[in-house]
Amino acid sequence: MVHTMKDQTRESTRTRRQHEREFKDELVAQSLVPGASVAGIAMKGGINANLLFKWRREHVKAMAASAPTAATLLPVCVVPEAASPSTAQPTSPVGPAINPSSRPGVIEVEIAGAQLRLRGAVDEAMLGSVLRALRQSA
Repeated sequence: MVHTMKDQTRESTRTRRQHEREFKDELVAQSLVPGASVAGIAMKGGINANLLFKWRREHVKAMAASAPTAATLLPVCVVPEAASPSTAQPTSPVGPAINPSSRPGVIEVEIAGAQLRLRGAVDEAMLGSVLRALRQSA
């Protein structure tokens, strides 16, 4: 009995089609329209619907990775307002002026329902950036 072995060094002649990025993006965009038929769009594009569903999953995954993270809610503590200057009585004489950047204090801001409390020395540039971001998200 003669035993023959199939030559395994030969490469397959079958190759996968390589689709252009623009083609994929166009079909994915069409399929993401509410009410669109993914199978119909795939058929018109000459591809299998499963491949289009794969491209859609990859698109959604890429969009989620590039999207900014959601805002995180932080606990807020409400502090009663200090007495008005007319009723407050100084307990000690006024001392020397303190450098404004090292002066302890609290800044409280409320924009569109978001509350922000900053304690201690606050960098003006950073505060400006935070306030702009809050205004844009409102």
